[in-house]
Amino acid sequence: MNEWTIQRLLTWVTQYLTEKGVDAPRLSAELLLSDVLGLKRIELYTQYNKVVAQEQLDRLRDLVKRAGRQEPVAYLVGRTEFYSIAFEVAPACLIPRPETELLVQRSIEFLRKRTGPQQICDLCTGCGIIAVAIAKNVPDAKVLATDVSEPALAVAAKNVEKYALQERVELRPGDLFEPLVPQLDLFDLIVCNPPYVRAAEYEVLDRNVKDYEPRIALYAGPDGLDLYRKIVTKVDQFLKPDGILLLEIGYTQGPAVRELLEQTGVFAQIRIDKDLQAHDRVVVAMRT
Repeated sequence: MNEWTIQRLLTWVTQYLTEKGVDAPRLSAELLLSDVLGLKRIELYTQYNKVVAQEQLDRLRDLVKRAGRQEPVAYLVGRTEFYSIAFEVAPACLIPRPETELLVQRSIEFLRKRTGPQQICDLCTGCGIIAVAIAKNVPDAKVLATDVSEPALAVAAKNVEKYALQERVELRPGDLFEPLVPQLDLFDLIVCNPPYVRAAEYEVLDRNVKDYEPRIALYAGPDGLDLYRKIVTKVDQFLKPDGILLLEIGYTQGPAVRELLEQTGVFAQIRIDKDLQAHDRVVVAMRT
């Protein structure tokens, strides 16, 4: 009766994480237990009555305590899922959010309407989720991805290698367009999920975000628009005449980002798409 089976552990860990206010406590319990046991999540249920060894219990207990202190489960297990693809993650890069899948979806929709090889630039690539997701879904796509954080690029490199995309995804260190050559590096699509948290928002972020995820991947100045301002000043040097710029935005930033883009005189059409929560999320700007 004192033996800890998978079923009993799932129930206990879920209850503990619920009491500690951890998001998605059942899913978090499954991820932690899967990691400790080296099983897929579905296998937890096909081996419900399996007794867990003491060594594994000790490791699980440590991870559960850390999760209860709001340390992100994705960092604890070193992976997450995005756009139905498994990615490695680490504290050097932002944990992918489901909202960003809309950015990838719009990218793929645009590229699939075109013929021939397509050149894509992914700014602020982080752990490489956008670059990899596009390359996996668009066989003719070649992606050049940049990031100012070399530790984040090291994680991205692992994800690129995991899916054998080294021939189609190139990683370059540097701030936004800095690693690129104006008028030589030209793209059909430029996509970016930049830091966009403003100062007041940053101060009140949840502990599991503010205390653990990299500030450099979140904070973007007093109004959260610092990166957008830098992007719009140089985008015309790298975007083809019939290309598009796709930007993820905070849900209150649509009007301000639209104004920044309009002031460039570069874009013939600008629209803002909403996510599943009906929040402004992706700016689609088509070049003249």
